Amino acid sequence: MSVKFHLPDFWSHGPLNLALIDMIKSNPEYFYDGVEIASVYGCFPPAIWNGGRNINGFASEDMIKKILDMFNSRGIPCRFTFTNPHLTEEHMSDRFCNRLMELADNGLNEAIVNTQIVEDHIRKNYPKYKITSSTCKQIREMEPLTRELEKDYSLVVLDYNWNNNMEALEQIPEKYRSRLEVLVCPYCFPNCKRRGEHYSFLGKQQLERSTINAFQGMGGMKLNIKRDEPFLCEAINRNFLETIEFSTHVTPDTLYNKYVPLGYQHFKIEGRTIHPLNVIESYVYYLVKPEYKDMVRLKLSLSVFTPKG
Repeated sequence: MSVKFHLPDFWSHGPLNLALIDMIKSNPEYFYDGVEIASVYGCFPPAIWNGGRNINGFASEDMIKKILDMFNSRGIPCRFTFTNPHLTEEHMSDRFCNRLMELADNGLNEAIVNTQIVEDHIRKNYPKYKITSSTCKQIREMEPLTRELEKDYSLVVLDYNWNNNMEALEQIPEKYRSRLEVLVCPYCFPNCKRRGEHYSFLGKQQLERSTINAFQGMGGMKLNIKRDEPFLCEAINRNFLETIEFSTHVTPDTLYNKYVPLGYQHFKIEGRTIHPLNVIESYVYYLVKPEYKDMVRLKLSLSVFTPKG
């Protein structure tokens, strides 16, 4: 059975992910059997539809086309994180987001959704896109999860609090397991009571920053903006290896020897706005055979930190 990984991010970690994708093709012996890259998820700034994590800056149309082509030409979908919980019908006419959808509308690229407004807009105007139901919905009970799986989603990303609850995971009907995606390395504390609040904070922040970044990206004067107050949470500053202690952390042994035999095929690695060294460590941890870990870690690090030109 193939083991499909979904990686962060084509914008902030583009060169790293391309290096990994090419290495899997050129040196498959480095990696566990069946490992595939199923998508790279993220978004281009200043997309106001983006949620889950903030993105800053301004991606020109030429840059968007170039990045999409680099991944799509390798057969890898770019999966847009359109999960801002504060979107209204008015936001659906956003010029940048709709142009982004047009540029990527080739039947390969995908979208992750959190609200019915965004889902309906995409289904009506961009029917080629596969749609994934986001973990941001925080579905914690079996009945609503089953209802979600009965809908027309390509994948449903599990709330991370299902992780390692093998008794519950075995109760999920086998026909649905291949359409579930497991977030294997959450940085959030288990049963975090502020997770919804944090998603809300980030969504509002994205709306504010996107307006500023779009103005500057189109040639507007530079604005002196007061720095946002951070969302205070000690988990934000943890490194990858520190998250291993969480009860919701899925080890490679559990992934390959428990999840995969049960029919779970899709696994999401967190890290869109995390330092690339943490992301590299997570890739080596989950994808690479023990005897090649040092080699792959070095090669991936060089791909990110070697000066270009």
